[in-house]
Amino acid sequence: MHELAVTKNIFAIIIEHAKENNVKKVLTVNLKIGALSDLETEWIQHYFDYLSKGTTAEGAKLNVERIPVTFQCDSCLTTFKIDIRKAQEIECPECRGRNCSLVSGNEYYIENMEAK
Repeated sequence: MHELAVTKNIFAIIIEHAKENNVKKVLTVNLKIGALSDLETEWIQHYFDYLSKGTTAEGAKLNVERIPVTFQCDSCLTTFKIDIRKAQEIECPECRGRNCSLVSGNEYYIENMEAK
């Protein structure tokens, strides 16, 4: 259900940007969402459709690109991607270090939008 709160924020940003740029119609919105996020694309679109009724964003298609989970080894500074669904431990593939920092995979943001 937290998709609703996130979608409200996305919608508010899109509408504000559309107003500032005299947009007549928002066609698509490109989102980047980290693989660690449990945000469901179909629910975000569903809530966006509901929120956008009667606005310049009505009917806009949301395109979601998932950002892979990436870590950096604190010891050797190697950056590596992991499939979080399969990983039991986080270990550097170069030095086998286990002290690693999350670089990406937990974010969500609007990359851009197409409008006329």
